[in-house]
Amino acid sequence: MQKDFTKGPITGNLLQFALPMMLGNLLQQLYNIADTWIVGKYLGANALAAVGSSYTLMIFLTSILLGLCMGSGAAFSIQYGRRDTERLKSSLVLSFFLIAAVTLFLNAAVFFGLGLIVRVLQVPAEVAPLMKEYLQIIFLGIAATFLYNYFAGVLRAIGNSLVPLIFLGISALLNIALDLLFVLGLQAGVKGAAAATVIAQCISGFGITGYVLFRLRDLRPAKRHLRWRADIIRELAGFSFLTSMQQSIMNFGVLLIQGLVNSFGTVVMAAFAAAVKINSFAHMPAQDFGNAFSTFVAQNYGAGQHERIRKGIRSAVSTAFLFCVTISALVCIFARPLLGLFIQPGETEILAVGVQYLRIEGSCYFGIGLLALLYGYYRAIHRPGISVVLTVISLGTRVVLAYLLAPVPAIGVVGIWIAVPIGWLLADVTGVLYQRRLLRAAQTGR
Repeated sequence: MQKDFTKGPITGNLLQFALPMMLGNLLQQLYNIADTWIVGKYLGANALAAVGSSYTLMIFLTSILLGLCMGSGAAFSIQYGRRDTERLKSSLVLSFFLIAAVTLFLNAAVFFGLGLIVRVLQVPAEVAPLMKEYLQIIFLGIAATFLYNYFAGVLRAIGNSLVPLIFLGISALLNIALDLLFVLGLQAGVKGAAAATVIAQCISGFGITGYVLFRLRDLRPAKRHLRWRADIIRELAGFSFLTSMQQSIMNFGVLLIQGLVNSFGTVVMAAFAAAVKINSFAHMPAQDFGNAFSTFVAQNYGAGQHERIRKGIRSAVSTAFLFCVTISALVCIFARPLLGLFIQPGETEILAVGVQYLRIEGSCYFGIGLLALLYGYYRAIHRPGISVVLTVISLGTRVVLAYLLAPVPAIGVVGIWIAVPIGWLLADVTGVLYQRRLLRAAQTGR
């Protein structure tokens, strides 16, 4: 079930490895869509706005952990490509305890700062109590989220993307079933939706942990690996903390945008909550393909196969372009029926705002697809700092433009929507130009 990217066909291997990752995240997004559908259809606009704003906050918090796990995974892939098993096992131990410590800190910080968070996000008075109820429960699942993402990262680093899909699929289906039970059957409201999520997260997190510990004996550390290694800590920090910074900056920017969206009231909040789920569902496969590409590059970088990396770049960009153009066309054409899955037919104002958002963002999906490839590439060649720069460009542009344009009466909320693709474009241009500079430097030996 492990895939060695240093040999064999490039495009076929990339797609075989990326497909389970895509399916897994599509299942996750399917759950998020089902959750939004249940809340929006049966609990009303206020509950939809509360859960939507909570989702943005949770994405920001988990992105810190996800970034740490992704960064460590890049280090694991390079060590796997070098066949350096001893260093890999030591890295597994040290990274696990470091990221676990960050998880505990985050859990405590957000739990005790909940009231302040709700105020900073400018949540309307009619939505705030529902949001607090939801978050008080959902925070309990952060540790399980860490376990799943860490061990899924370990498996993907050695070329196994199927097992994470299986556990995520079980979790997503269980989540939907529990949502129906708690929200519709037991009438537990937003608390029931949160409880369903936490239970499903625990199943996937503890399940994949058990699989890695008991099935992958060749990766199990020995006593000699349970010691402090400053050189490994520095290597992991170089990957993990910069990747985490990139992920958290990206999602902190989204959180700032959520605060601006909230200032426009419940109608825009509800439209944004529904449209963001569709948007995430649409372009998530392109981002997963970028993560798969990162594993490909990292293994070949560790093995010193630079010409194979260049061939992989051409293949990945072409594949991402074809996918993104197809999805852009579908989202733009079917924006209204897609939103109708979550919004009641009588909510015409909410529908109009949501359609506007989807058609602006949906027409530019290749921007985020190319950016995902650039993130994966720079993370894999041990230059995660460049990913941070690209994220600052993308999100900085988005936040600054949104806050400048939205207050203009003639532009309003449209300013928030158009800022996104502009940010993607500027980051893409910067990333491509820097990659070409690196290539020229390598060719001239400088």
